[in-house]
Amino acid sequence: MKITAAVARDAGGPFSIEQVVLEEPRMGEILVRIVATGLCHTDLVVRDQVLPTPLPAVLGHEGAGIVEKVGPGVTSVAAGDRVVIGFASCGHCGNCSDHQPGYCVEFMPRNFGGARPDGSRPIQSRTGEPISSSFFGQSSFATYALATEDNVVKVPNDMQLELLGPLGCGLMTGAGAVINALAPKPGSAVAVFGGGPVGLAGVMAAAALDCKTVILVEPVAARRELALTIGATHVIDPAAGNPADQIRAICPAGVDRVLDTSGVPAAIEAGISILGSRAMLGYVGVPKSLDAVLTVPVVPLMVNGSSIKGITEGDSDPKTTIPQLIALNKAGKFPFEKLITLYPLEKINEAIDDQYAGRCVKAVLTM
Repeated sequence: MKITAAVARDAGGPFSIEQVVLEEPRMGEILVRIVATGLCHTDLVVRDQVLPTPLPAVLGHEGAGIVEKVGPGVTSVAAGDRVVIGFASCGHCGNCSDHQPGYCVEFMPRNFGGARPDGSRPIQSRTGEPISSSFFGQSSFATYALATEDNVVKVPNDMQLELLGPLGCGLMTGAGAVINALAPKPGSAVAVFGGGPVGLAGVMAAAALDCKTVILVEPVAARRELALTIGATHVIDPAAGNPADQIRAICPAGVDRVLDTSGVPAAIEAGISILGSRAMLGYVGVPKSLDAVLTVPVVPLMVNGSSIKGITEGDSDPKTTIPQLIALNKAGKFPFEKLITLYPLEKINEAIDDQYAGRCVKAVLTM
């Protein structure tokens, strides 16, 4: 079938809006009419070829839409169901069986390989050129996408689909990192480095867990102001002085949990330096270079009993975390709609510019 998609053709170049051809669903696959999809930092680092999905490619991995058709063997959803599409996993390795699909042993090829597990590519150009697709098991920068029974999550009919796609990755990553991986106790002190959508999701999650002190470190003033309306108790401008010193002024004994969403080694090291006794730092950000390294103070970490943890997809199982975040939203404890600005798919490059410039927090592309 002919669909419209945003295609990344050149490293660092703009997306082009093209008509491409999408195959019909195969065994276990689901055709979803995309209503909207989030624009995530991971899409951009792949476009820039920091991560290795071959170009040209149809990216996009925070899709939300309506099931149009199901392939043979699909039983959990049917045409007309409203779904959010998450990341891909094999479903049967040890980590998948342990409800940790973000650590699937096939995570990289299934999400970044640009093809189905059998190597086939479901999207071609109008002239028959194969285009990398099945990105995160979806490639949702398009009017239609093929997903699988394993990576779609049915969502309630009373929720606005245009807002829900980011729950499939970015918001799930930030909130899940706090709820699942860092798991602060009520009354804890939490610091978040980076006030993009992932970091602000972490702020909201920390507030929802009744943390007493929630500190955001973020250079953009508008994002600091927004954070104060969604759960942050303190905000820090790194330009105003060493963030670690500013945090120590608030929490002299250090903080209980730190979430880094920036991927900047200096920020992660600052976070390590303000860990209190038996504290934990988790990091989710992708650095600009895959060769980035940290300088870690070994003895203070050992003496304090503190730890550092890498986190993928918020240690989340989308089948449980997405409904949990929707329930928190309905209870008024996770107001993620405050982060979202809608753009038509045709304005994807404008949305990218606005997101980089801090003119919006979370761009969502509508079809």
